[in-house]
Amino acid sequence: MNGATMLATLQALGVVPSFSRPSVSNDNPFSESLFKTLKYRPAYPRTAFANLLAARQWVGGFVHWYNHEHRHSAIQFVMPAQRYAGLDEALLRNRNAVYQAARAAHPERWSGDTRNSWPVTIVHLNPEKTTSSAAKVEEDVLLKKAA
Repeated sequence: MNGATMLATLQALGVVPSFSRPSVSNDNPFSESLFKTLKYRPAYPRTAFANLLAARQWVGGFVHWYNHEHRHSAIQFVMPAQRYAGLDEALLRNRNAVYQAARAAHPERWSGDTRNSWPVTIVHLNPEKTTSSAAKVEEDVLLKKAA
């Protein structure tokens, strides 16, 4: 079946085709990242769903896990629901206080800095790395003010 025939068949079945460009796997990197997270979950089904309802129930459970249980690395390991609710700043301040208290109580356990607890304001899928020492100094000052 050629591409035009496949497209016509999908349209006849009521399937809306992707708006991604052909052979471009990263047209929507956020969607691609979510699909990878979905497919690599230990609970991802090994066989086809029995029916549409079973598929919807599984995806509903995944969405709940992703938003309410999954600590997302791109937003400082808070849950997406916490970030959407505006709870991330307080959580990160508290986390920073715990780290600082642990470091003060047992400095021998720390060979470097504590984890960055500054809220992420802009999310990038693949952010550029900051190499500037001035940026590091500025981040340290902001963290101390937040503590």
